Amino acid sequence: MTLAIDVASRMVAGFNVSLWAPSALSVSLTLSHAVLSKANWLADRELHNLDWPAAGLPRMIHVDNGKEFHSEALVRGCQEYGVQLEHRPRGQPHFGGHIERSIGTMMGAIHLLPGTTFSNVKEKGAYASEGRARLTLPELERWLALQIAGVYHLSIHSALGMAPLAAWQQGIAKRRNPVRHPANESEFFLDFLPAVPRQIQRDGIHFYNIRYWDNTLSPWAGRLKQPLLVKYDPRNLSRVYVRDPNGRHWPVPYASLGQPPISLWELEEARKQLRKQGKHTQAEQAIFTNILEQRRIVSAAVSTSRRRRQQEKTPADSATPLGTNPQNTSANDASLEIKPYPVEIWEGN
Repeated sequence: MTLAIDVASRMVAGFNVSLWAPSALSVSLTLSHAVLSKANWLADRELHNLDWPAAGLPRMIHVDNGKEFHSEALVRGCQEYGVQLEHRPRGQPHFGGHIERSIGTMMGAIHLLPGTTFSNVKEKGAYASEGRARLTLPELERWLALQIAGVYHLSIHSALGMAPLAAWQQGIAKRRNPVRHPANESEFFLDFLPAVPRQIQRDGIHFYNIRYWDNTLSPWAGRLKQPLLVKYDPRNLSRVYVRDPNGRHWPVPYASLGQPPISLWELEEARKQLRKQGKHTQAEQAIFTNILEQRRIVSAAVSTSRRRRQQEKTPADSATPLGTNPQNTSANDASLEIKPYPVEIWEGN
């Protein structure tokens, strides 16, 4: 889980949960959730009665020294939007006290859910996490939204003497200047995605041995001497996004439109399998063939709980276009009644 909080009000500005290790993508998704309006995001999860007004470009972002917070995508994106990026001094963990306490609060509630792995092996003991797991990722997102906006934001914070929602509203009322917002939400999301420089060849873009083409590339194909930045979403590689010399992003799909959407995780696994087979030159069709075979094996062989976890890493059958809010994904109907837990706030002296 990646979490962003507003230091002044202690309001959770945004979050992201996934099965991936922390990365530039998780930071991008968290920033998008924190900066953009959550109205569509909440409506998409049928949480129409939650009030979560946190939105807008921050003046400064405080981060630790994880690799994902030194990524070129994050640094470049912050520069483009006039956001100062400040890394925590090494060896001085107290500089991250606000976010560490907030994460501790959230994780304390999450560890009460069925299927938790707890904080460490000793604490987990003989608890059968996998066998007791019940929630899909969309259900967990919905539960977290209720926990954050429906409980934590409404609870009196010991350091503030008021609830985070009230502190946010008070702070906004006192502002002399309006909160800044990105002019284009989709472009904001794309500006923070990981990117690689690629030469636009006559037959299109080659990325991980997959060829991408769209007629929008025609003016540049084989004519530009300098490479262009190609942005990609590791969750779904069915299209990439080319940043033109003016800073605008253009979606470019597979050249072979009949191929299924795949994730970077699946692609890397398929490439490993091909190398084991001695196929060091990995043709595009061989990659897709291996991925489809892996999906077939997963569907036929693994248990229901493992299959569900695997499917969380597999993109939908059709690529989701980036609209007004690139994070909107419909939540599954919860199979269990989702009840948030009360929050206990711990503050140091």
